[in-house]
Amino acid sequence: MTTTADPKSAPAAPGFPLTKGRTKGYQKKAVDAFLARARASFEGAEGATAMTAADVRTAAFPLVKHGYVIASVDAALGRVEDAFAARARGTAISGAGRSLWVAQSRAHAQEILDRISRPRSERFRRVAWPRYGYRVDEVDIVVDKLAAYLAEGRPVTVDQVRSVAFRMQRRGYREAQVDAVLDAIVDVMLAVD
Repeated sequence: MTTTADPKSAPAAPGFPLTKGRTKGYQKKAVDAFLARARASFEGAEGATAMTAADVRTAAFPLVKHGYVIASVDAALGRVEDAFAARARGTAISGAGRSLWVAQSRAHAQEILDRISRPRSERFRRVAWPRYGYRVDEVDIVVDKLAAYLAEGRPVTVDQVRSVAFRMQRRGYREAQVDAVLDAIVDVMLAVD
């Protein structure tokens, strides 16, 4: 005979793994609170603040000892972002129609492609001396791959774009500009996925 456990007495779902030693991770309380807000928003709970895929993508948490392992949280946030993007895509398609949605996504992709097709070392503004920005050569390599994805359909995954990281250099590219383009590419990828 199978019995159903009372939900009130069921153990809490396991959280994310915790960092060990001196390694820092995301603050548990901040992650848990954000995910609770995201869930309430996604489920349309009364009084919940509306949230978008971009809100999930740009979430940031304090780093602390014995926090959640960053990679585990980031992977979960990727899935949450995908869910918000899929819902937004479905809503937009049902409201405006698939052909308009595709046309808008293509136009957005073309704007990005125009931006990243500039000559190497000139794709983004540079920070002023002696400040540090993203390493120009590393950004240009990634941008070349993304341009090939947009122009020719070469394979690139959303997770690859989400996880890209650059070293820093003096007079490098402005971080905010590069990050904005990467976010826009993720939006396009999620729109057509």
